[in-house]
Amino acid sequence: MNAIASLVVFFVLTFAAAAAGSRFRPDGWYGGLRKPPFNPPNSVFAPVWTILYVLMAIAAWRVWRVAGFTPAIVLWVVQLVLNTAWSWLFFGRHRADIALLDIVMLLVFIVATTAEFFHFDRWAGILMVPYLLWVAFATALNFSLWKLNRERPGLS
Repeated sequence: MNAIASLVVFFVLTFAAAAAGSRFRPDGWYGGLRKPPFNPPNSVFAPVWTILYVLMAIAAWRVWRVAGFTPAIVLWVVQLVLNTAWSWLFFGRHRADIALLDIVMLLVFIVATTAEFFHFDRWAGILMVPYLLWVAFATALNFSLWKLNRERPGLS
Protein backbone atom coordinates (compact mmCIF):
# COMPACT_ATOMS: atom_id res chain seq x y z
CA MET A 1 0.00 0.00 0.00
CA ASN A 2 1.45 3.38 -0.92
CA ALA A 3 2.11 6.16 1.60
CA ILE A 4 -0.96 8.27 0.82
CA ALA A 5 -3.35 5.30 0.82
CA SER A 6 -2.04 4.04 4.16
CA LEU A 7 -2.27 7.53 5.68
CA VAL A 8 -5.90 7.71 4.53
CA VAL A 9 -6.58 4.33 6.17
CA PHE A 10 -5.23 5.57 9.51
CA PHE A 11 -7.29 8.76 9.26
CA VAL A 12 -10.41 6.74 8.44
CA LEU A 13 -9.83 4.37 11.38
CA THR A 14 -9.16 7.23 13.77
CA PHE A 15 -12.07 9.40 12.72
CA ALA A 16 -14.44 6.42 12.56
CA ALA A 17 -13.65 5.86 16.24
CA ALA A 18 -14.10 9.59 16.87
CA ALA A 19 -17.46 9.57 15.08
CA ALA A 20 -18.64 6.55 17.07
CA GLY A 21 -17.61 8.20 20.33
CA SER A 22 -19.13 11.54 19.39
CA ARG A 23 -22.58 9.97 19.21
CA PHE A 24 -22.52 10.26 23.00
CA ARG A 25 -22.31 13.90 24.05
CA PRO A 26 -22.76 15.94 27.19
CA ASP A 27 -26.44 16.07 28.05
CA GLY A 28 -28.64 17.19 30.92
CA TRP A 29 -27.18 14.50 33.16
CA TYR A 30 -23.67 15.84 32.61
CA GLY A 31 -24.87 19.43 32.95
CA GLY A 32 -26.29 18.59 36.38
CA LEU A 33 -23.06 17.14 37.75
CA ARG A 34 -20.96 19.05 40.24
CA LYS A 35 -17.72 19.95 38.46
CA PRO A 36 -14.20 20.44 39.83
CA PRO A 37 -12.68 23.91 39.41
CA PHE A 38 -10.37 22.63 36.64
CA ASN A 39 -13.24 21.37 34.45
CA PRO A 40 -12.85 23.05 31.05
CA PRO A 41 -15.85 24.53 29.23
CA ASN A 42 -17.56 22.10 26.86
CA SER A 43 -16.41 24.19 23.87
CA VAL A 44 -12.78 23.16 24.51
CA PHE A 45 -13.28 19.44 23.97
CA ALA A 46 -14.11 19.21 20.25
CA PRO A 47 -11.14 21.25 18.96
CA VAL A 48 -8.71 19.53 21.34
CA TRP A 49 -9.91 16.08 20.38
CA THR A 50 -9.80 16.91 16.68
CA ILE A 51 -6.14 17.88 16.96
CA LEU A 52 -5.35 14.82 19.05
CA TYR A 53 -7.04 12.47 16.58
CA VAL A 54 -5.02 13.97 13.72
CA LEU A 55 -1.79 13.49 15.70
CA MET A 56 -2.75 9.90 16.63
CA ALA A 57 -3.44 8.98 13.01
CA ILE A 58 -0.16 10.45 11.78
CA ALA A 59 1.78 8.75 14.59
CA ALA A 60 0.33 5.32 13.78
CA TRP A 61 0.93 5.88 10.08
CA ARG A 62 4.58 6.74 10.71
CA VAL A 63 5.07 3.49 12.63
CA TRP A 64 3.23 1.55 9.93
CA ARG A 65 5.51 3.01 7.28
CA VAL A 66 8.62 1.93 9.20
CA ALA A 67 7.54 -1.42 10.61
CA GLY A 68 4.21 -2.52 9.13
CA PHE A 69 1.75 -4.44 11.27
CA THR A 70 3.48 -4.74 14.65
CA PRO A 71 2.42 -5.13 18.29
CA ALA A 72 2.71 -1.32 18.47
CA ILE A 73 -0.12 -1.01 15.94
CA VAL A 74 -2.17 -3.57 17.90
CA LEU A 75 -1.69 -1.44 21.05
CA TRP A 76 -2.80 1.60 19.06
CA VAL A 77 -5.99 -0.17 17.93
CA VAL A 78 -6.77 -1.32 21.49
CA GLN A 79 -6.37 2.20 22.87
CA LEU A 80 -8.61 3.49 20.08
CA VAL A 81 -11.33 1.02 21.12
CA LEU A 82 -10.97 1.98 24.79
CA ASN A 83 -11.13 5.66 23.80
CA THR A 84 -14.41 5.10 21.96
CA ALA A 85 -15.84 3.00 24.79
CA TRP A 86 -15.23 5.79 27.30
CA SER A 87 -17.71 8.16 25.60
CA TRP A 88 -20.37 5.48 25.53
CA LEU A 89 -19.79 4.56 29.20
CA PHE A 90 -19.62 8.13 30.51
CA PHE A 91 -22.07 10.09 28.36
CA GLY A 92 -24.17 7.26 26.95
CA ARG A 93 -24.58 5.07 30.02
CA HIS A 94 -23.96 7.80 32.64
CA ARG A 95 -21.50 5.49 34.38
CA ALA A 96 -18.61 7.64 35.55
CA ASP A 97 -17.49 4.76 37.77
CA ILE A 98 -17.07 2.25 34.95
CA ALA A 99 -15.80 4.99 32.62
CA LEU A 100 -13.09 5.67 35.21
CA LEU A 101 -11.92 2.06 34.96
CA ASP A 102 -11.97 2.35 31.18
CA ILE A 103 -9.96 5.58 31.11
CA VAL A 104 -7.34 4.17 33.50
CA MET A 105 -6.91 1.20 31.13
CA LEU A 106 -6.86 3.65 28.22
CA LEU A 107 -4.08 5.64 29.86
CA VAL A 108 -2.03 2.46 30.42
CA PHE A 109 -2.45 1.50 26.77
CA ILE A 110 -1.53 5.01 25.59
CA VAL A 111 1.66 4.90 27.68
CA ALA A 112 2.50 1.48 26.21
CA THR A 113 1.65 2.61 22.67
CA THR A 114 3.71 5.78 23.01
CA ALA A 115 6.70 3.86 24.36
CA GLU A 116 6.46 1.37 21.49
CA PHE A 117 6.08 4.15 18.94
CA PHE A 118 9.29 5.77 20.22
CA HIS A 119 11.11 2.48 19.48
CA PHE A 120 10.14 2.68 15.82
CA ASP A 121 9.98 6.38 15.07
CA ARG A 122 10.92 9.25 17.38
CA TRP A 123 8.37 11.61 15.81
CA ALA A 124 5.58 9.06 16.15
CA GLY A 125 6.28 8.90 19.88
CA ILE A 126 6.41 12.68 20.15
CA LEU A 127 3.09 12.99 18.30
CA MET A 128 1.46 10.75 20.95
CA VAL A 129 2.64 12.83 23.93
CA PRO A 130 -0.11 15.51 23.75
CA TYR A 131 -2.73 12.74 23.66
CA LEU A 132 -1.11 11.02 26.63
CA LEU A 133 -1.08 14.28 28.59
CA TRP A 134 -4.69 15.10 27.70
CA VAL A 135 -5.94 11.65 28.71
CA ALA A 136 -3.98 11.91 31.98
CA PHE A 137 -5.85 15.18 32.58
CA ALA A 138 -9.14 13.56 31.51
CA THR A 139 -8.49 10.71 33.95
CA ALA A 140 -8.11 13.20 36.80
CA LEU A 141 -11.27 14.95 35.62
CA ASN A 142 -13.23 11.68 35.42
CA PHE A 143 -12.04 10.76 38.92
CA SER A 144 -13.05 14.17 40.27
CA LEU A 145 -16.48 14.00 38.64
CA TRP A 146 -17.03 10.55 40.09
CA LYS A 147 -15.85 11.62 43.56
CA LEU A 148 -17.91 14.83 43.62
CA ASN A 149 -21.08 13.05 42.46
CA ARG A 150 -20.84 9.57 44.01
CA GLU A 151 -24.29 9.76 45.55
CA ARG A 152 -25.93 10.20 42.15
CA PRO A 153 -27.25 7.08 40.40
CA GLY A 154 -24.62 5.44 38.20
CA LEU A 155 -21.72 7.25 39.83
CA SER A 156 -21.07 5.10 42.88
